[in-house]
Amino acid sequence: MRGDDAAIYREIQKNAEMGIKAIETLTPKLSDDAFALQLSRQELKYSELRDKARQEMLEGRGETYQANGVSDLMLKGSIQANTLLNTSTSHIAEIMIKEENRGLTSMWKALNHFGNAGNASTELARELMDFEEESIEKLKKYL
Repeated sequence: MRGDDAAIYREIQKNAEMGIKAIETLTPKLSDDAFALQLSRQELKYSELRDKARQEMLEGRGETYQANGVSDLMLKGSIQANTLLNTSTSHIAEIMIKEENRGLTSMWKALNHFGNAGNASTELARELMDFEEESIEKLKKYL
């Protein structure tokens, strides 16, 4: 597997993993059932995309993404601090939109930096980005 492809797949795994962790951290704070269902669907899609990227890495004998405990702790701590005084649906939707925008930015940076990546990794990255853009649109109605 080429280095650029491996880097794109690792970024997809990282991005999806961060989305999953954010949703897992926010789920206990949810009070709106429709919103909880929306986030559960997003978590499932993130899992599918992460698993696709992981499978491609394993088939190409590349090294998969390993979560960093510090970044996980920072994400969870940030979410806990952000929801300490406000657990409204609107506020949680805003947090998720910000997280997904961060994910989109990191994917764009990866695609621009690793320009020699092949079609398969680039297509999966674009699938993740399209999903995040759609998710943001769906979350806007909860603001």
